[in-house]
Amino acid sequence: MEHLRAIGIKFFVSLALLYVILGMMYDMSFTNVLLISLVLSIASYVIGDLFLLPKTNNTISTLADFGLAFMIIWIVGESLTYGESLLLPSLFAAAGIAVTEYFFHKYVSRSVFEEGEQYNAANYRFQTEASEELYPVRPDVRSDEDSD
Repeated sequence: MEHLRAIGIKFFVSLALLYVILGMMYDMSFTNVLLISLVLSIASYVIGDLFLLPKTNNTISTLADFGLAFMIIWIVGESLTYGESLLLPSLFAAAGIAVTEYFFHKYVSRSVFEEGEQYNAANYRFQTEASEELYPVRPDVRSDEDSD
């Protein structure tokens, strides 16, 4: 139930933001904005929130969501519309999505994930292994090639 609530929040926030940027500023139709926000919400929730966020931190997941949002908005927007390029509007919309994703990740970390599910660097115990060289050179054991 928490996942459905999180996807719903993500969908309505992205729909409102994309409608303001793409619909009002760049005259994209509401149905196109609705379809882009639906695809973006599902893809970014699965990839960014369920896969990346538990394994990394908020900043890395937000940067990945920026790239994913840019690619989805640009590719889906170009396939749905004709005329001028959507490169710059996609960049602005992806930046707006990234800002909202930063705060949405905090909500997901608090409300959706359980206690041990989040990435914590203190949980990992990294070790370094050291040993001698594989073939050490000893002064008392030399071959004829070494004496030259």
